[in-house]
Amino acid sequence: MFEKFFPYLLAGVSVGGQYALIAVGYTMVYGILRLINFAHGDIFTAAGFFMVYIAATMPLYIAVPLVIILTVLLGFTVERVAYKPLRTAPRMSIMISAIGVSYLLQNLMWYITGGLAKQYPVLPWIGDTITLGNTSTKVVTIVTPILTIALVVALVMLIQRTKIGMAMRAVSKDFETAQLMGIKINSVISTTFIIGSFLAAVGSMLYFSNYATVTPTIGAMPGLKAFVAAVFGGIGSVPGAVIGAFIIGIAENIIKALGYTTFSDAFTFALLIVILLVKPTGLFGEKISEKV
Repeated sequence: MFEKFFPYLLAGVSVGGQYALIAVGYTMVYGILRLINFAHGDIFTAAGFFMVYIAATMPLYIAVPLVIILTVLLGFTVERVAYKPLRTAPRMSIMISAIGVSYLLQNLMWYITGGLAKQYPVLPWIGDTITLGNTSTKVVTIVTPILTIALVVALVMLIQRTKIGMAMRAVSKDFETAQLMGIKINSVISTTFIIGSFLAAVGSMLYFSNYATVTPTIGAMPGLKAFVAAVFGGIGSVPGAVIGAFIIGIAENIIKALGYTTFSDAFTFALLIVILLVKPTGLFGEKISEKV
């Protein structure tokens, strides 16, 4: 029995780590701006296409850091162009802008690629196959959860122990008061988008090393599942988003192991409905009191 479920458990932990890296971007932006950045899944997809085109013309030791830099620049540009001008606008306006950016990025990718699926390059070492017991799997499956946890620990340390982290916490608690206290709001928000985009770039490398085809809309489903993970864990909580992502990744793959592959996606969204009904703030979410 264990031998049957072990490959699915491994895959679940790996996929959960990939969802976690995307979910952290959602939860950080929401924690500070109270905004669901619907374009985050498309930034993840753009990172995949950056690697496809750059790796075709440059060696991988140059391509990998360049992809991360370009993805970070894309996230920074989206924030400055689409969200910063609407800082004082109603929240609905920012949400509509986020949806607009998502469709803009998707259509740009359709136009540039002609809508054709592109083969993701094989990254050295993490693309290799190893054997654990009677199970063969890729190195990336083992590396993903370890790297995810290391990055999240580093992020939590940054938030808890650095000046910019203190500013992030202040802004997430009270936007207006933080501004009055002299905190540079724009710098804090830009840093948040930069960190989120960096994690999305790393997540895309891990994800597409397993699923080697990149299409303009491929980031939609991982993006939605990462969003569900963020809500499940308590949106605004980084550890909550990570735990939620691992639970969803493992549960999905256990459902596949039981032979109900058709319902693996449905489970994720059914879980979202249950969580919103039972505990709307998520597992680790705090109750938010609105000021009147």
